[in-house]
This record gives sequence, C-alpha cells and structure tokens, in this order.
Amino acid sequence: MSLDTDHRAYAVGMDEDESRPSTLGELIRRQRELAELPMRQLASMVGISNPYLSQIERNLRAPSERVLQAIADQLHLSADTLAAHAQADDGAESAVLRAIREDPDLTNAQRRSLEEMYEAFREVTVARRRRSGGPESDQE
Repeated sequence: MSLDTDHRAYAVGMDEDESRPSTLGELIRRQRELAELPMRQLASMVGISNPYLSQIERNLRAPSERVLQAIADQLHLSADTLAAHAQADDGAESAVLRAIREDPDLTNAQRRSLEEMYEAFREVTVARRRRSGGPESDQE
C-alpha cells in the first residue's frame, strides 16, 4: 500500500478505530506521525513556524483555511476530512472568535491579528491557571 493510500484508508476508516483522534490537532499529529514526518519538516513544508504547528496539534490555536489546506495537501488527506474535524472543533469556539471572524468591517489582516492576540491572551491565562491550580483573577 502506498503512503497516500495508507493515509486515505486511515482517514476513511477512522470511525471504526477505537483510538480515533477526537480533535483536529490530534488528527493532524496522528497523520504526521503515520507519515513519519518530524514536526519541523511538516511545518517547513506547509510554510509555518514549528511553534505554530505545535500549537495547532495541541489544540491551542486553530489553523487558518490556507494552513489547513496546506496541511491536508502535505499529509495527502482530503481537505474536507480536516475541515470536518475543524468544524466539529468550532462548536467549542468562543463567541469572541466568532464575532471577530464574522465582523464585516474588519480586513483579513485585522481578523488574523485580533485572533492571534486573543488566543495569546487566552494561552497565558490557561498556563497560569494550570500552574496555580485555580481561576485567574483580573488583579494583574
């Protein structure tokens, strides 16, 4: 079986697999590992930074449509397969991100910047909560 066929067989047969990835990031990581691609190499092939790919795989950041398409191409997956996982993950998308993405008065560059800033603030808060073991206050 070719590498391409292996990936498609996995993607199609995911539902029968008990260890099925439950998030987009897990699916991308699993497919990258099946392709025996180091994270750095896939990031380079896709045209993104290694830390950004790491954040995508850990579900800390959602990839743009362009990045999602590039990842699908490099992993020989249907973009629809990844998009379906991304849409499933979007159910948990915050109202803030949804508002940013749907605001007709923002340019694409402004949307990306706002999304990145918002996610960066959230990541810092989540990391602080994990370290302290409790909710973060606004007193900083």
